[in-house]
Amino acid sequence: MTASALLGVLTYPAIDPVFLQIGPIALRWYGLAYVAGILCGWLYGRHLAGTPGLWPNGVSPITRTDIDDFIVWITLGIVAGGRIGSILFYDFDRVVADPLSALRIWEGGMSFHGGLIGVTVAMILFCRTHKVPLFSLIDVVAASVPFGLFFGRIANFVNGELWGAPTSVPWAMVFPHAGPEPRHPSQLYEAGLEGIVLFLILRVMTHRFGALGRPRLVGGAFILLYGCARIFVEFFRMPDVQLGYLLGTGWLTMGMVLSVPMLLIGLWAIATARPRAYEPRPAETPASA
Repeated sequence: MTASALLGVLTYPAIDPVFLQIGPIALRWYGLAYVAGILCGWLYGRHLAGTPGLWPNGVSPITRTDIDDFIVWITLGIVAGGRIGSILFYDFDRVVADPLSALRIWEGGMSFHGGLIGVTVAMILFCRTHKVPLFSLIDVVAASVPFGLFFGRIANFVNGELWGAPTSVPWAMVFPHAGPEPRHPSQLYEAGLEGIVLFLILRVMTHRFGALGRPRLVGGAFILLYGCARIFVEFFRMPDVQLGYLLGTGWLTMGMVLSVPMLLIGLWAIATARPRAYEPRPAETPASA
């Protein structure tokens, strides 16, 4: 009998993190998750921007072309912000000792909070350059982000990383690199809450309650609900080994600390969101010869 059967817990599905090996080139589920998340988010963002019925007076201040143009900006924001955030928030000492490890993104080490900052900077710069309303773009992006969160957490599960705390619940699993104790599959908790549940709530807001007509309402709801979900799951997830629990509390983690400002920002955005209608954007005129 396997160790999982003896313990009465679920068997961890040991999936090879590499889904395709071509000579020296290894394609990993982790990288595929980012591609899938960005692709699905892009298509959904185009849907939101291109559906007049979701906007006041049937006028969207953002075009599908804007979403197409923004895809490069947001990709850079996700990768650069996520990696820099991971280094600064979680792994600074290790990267100082081995600077080249900062480039090994395929090994993991991406921070959601860092990625959020990177994407925010990208949105601000893009809106200034393309004359797009910032908070409306934030709302469209926020409604699309749960795709990436879902796929990213599934990739964490496939990699057998970011596992949960020891537990005796019937759905506990023994992760291959986490010792013999059965643990919470906290990656799946996050995939469900941050991906599926959050997407459904924002979907109802945009398609049933006209939330896109109140700039920053969807963005505020996203950041508030993500912060709540992340803090909740942190109680079932082991802290990063190099940091442990903060202040000797036995429960406070860096993920919680970084999520608290999200709650405050989200509450502010929701409380200050006001209805607004937009005029149709003028068609671009061809440049003179």
